[in-house]
Amino acid sequence: MARQTQKATARTPEAEVDDAAPETDASGPRSLTRVLGLFDLLSLMPQGMTLSELCGSLGTPKSSLLNLLRPLVADGYLVHVGGRYCIGHSLITMAAGVMSAWNFSKMIRPFMEELVRRTEETVLLGVLNRETEVLAFTEIINSPHPVRLQVPVGTIRPLYASPAGWVVLAYADKAFREQYIASVQFKLPMRESLTRVSLARQLAQVREDGVASAISPTVAGASGIAAPVFGASGECVAALTIAGPSDRFERNLDTLKATLKDVAAKASGVFREGHLGNVRTLSPSEGD
Repeated sequence: MARQTQKATARTPEAEVDDAAPETDASGPRSLTRVLGLFDLLSLMPQGMTLSELCGSLGTPKSSLLNLLRPLVADGYLVHVGGRYCIGHSLITMAAGVMSAWNFSKMIRPFMEELVRRTEETVLLGVLNRETEVLAFTEIINSPHPVRLQVPVGTIRPLYASPAGWVVLAYADKAFREQYIASVQFKLPMRESLTRVSLARQLAQVREDGVASAISPTVAGASGIAAPVFGASGECVAALTIAGPSDRFERNLDTLKATLKDVAAKASGVFREGHLGNVRTLSPSEGD
């Protein structure tokens, strides 16, 4: 009788799991919670963890966890070396961006408070969302006046429809600005009708003056003035805006402009000294 021999094969935990039927729920809310828990756990373990250790700590089956780990490794959020999973460069970059945004809001707040003290008007911080081509107001301090402009945090506006939008668009890179002007649809009613030519002219004026203002541009009786805040390398990272009733703005327009430009310049000076080093910036001259 022929003697049969069976060749033993060493198998890794990943190989064992590959024989299991793949789970289909790899992109739902539960999986997102697992990913966040995974990041949190690995952030405390600089030496990394094996698949078995991760499964034990997270209480997650190996097959399910591997479905999450593989794309995270492929995209650089994790690295898999020597059988251990560790934090990857993509996750480090994302964390740096989050901290930069948090630090920016924390650092800009004193300048917004100064503007409120000096002008007694509502002060808003507007940032550009390139993907959706809108301006979002992320920080707001209301005027102490009983009659004031009050805007909820998170309000978004078309870039063409406010001084803050004009500012971030005027100082955006030339390619983005030209693409926006070429494709914009003016859907929001304006006191003075805009065309692509007049918008381009308006943006050039903003770059020349260093400030944008409008009396009742979209809402009767509500006016605003905006100035750019520049980051460490010169890119406009936000627009500081003061807003309020048109009658007060018409009486004090020049003083309000001068005050806003002064405070925005001081804020830019702080960030240009390198305190906002994680923000990728662009020289204003590149936007011309």
